[in-house]
Amino acid sequence: MIAASSTPAIPAYSVTARVLHWLIAALVLPMIALGIIIANEWGGPVQQPLYDLHKSIGALLLPLIIVRLVYRLAHPPLPLPADIPALQQFAARATHWTLYGLLLVQPVVGMIATSAYPAPLPMFGLFELPHVWPENRPLSERLFALHRWLGIAIAAVAAIHIGAALQHHFVRRDRVLMRILTG
Repeated sequence: MIAASSTPAIPAYSVTARVLHWLIAALVLPMIALGIIIANEWGGPVQQPLYDLHKSIGALLLPLIIVRLVYRLAHPPLPLPADIPALQQFAARATHWTLYGLLLVQPVVGMIATSAYPAPLPMFGLFELPHVWPENRPLSERLFALHRWLGIAIAAVAAIHIGAALQHHFVRRDRVLMRILTG
């Protein structure tokens, strides 16, 4: 008979889910800072290259987020520990799905706004993406305003997500954060 402690634990998140999570996080978090810098025109002589970098990363994020969302739907993680209250479990699900929704909509709004401006959609200086919307400056201005608000919402929801993960790790001292780090 094998003792329960010697059987390997099933990971809450697969390696693929963890890699996608951290890759997207590594791109989104700097995008928040980059968005603040370019929106306030703090870039000085590198303002335009910062805009181009922001657009390139945004265009890269869109397919990554779609892949992450499809993968998440096909491979749901193990449930949270049973001792976490139902309201907190609901809040965790709501936070995750809100973040997915915002991260999916944000680059689409940015691409339409940029196309409607019209401005180039560069991909890291290698090539330009085609415009996805005809020129329409009034629409572009409204969409750029929405893009800013969506960025603020992403920052707020990401802060909640990160804060909850840290609370689990340092206050509750459970394995919730470790699930996305090590499985």
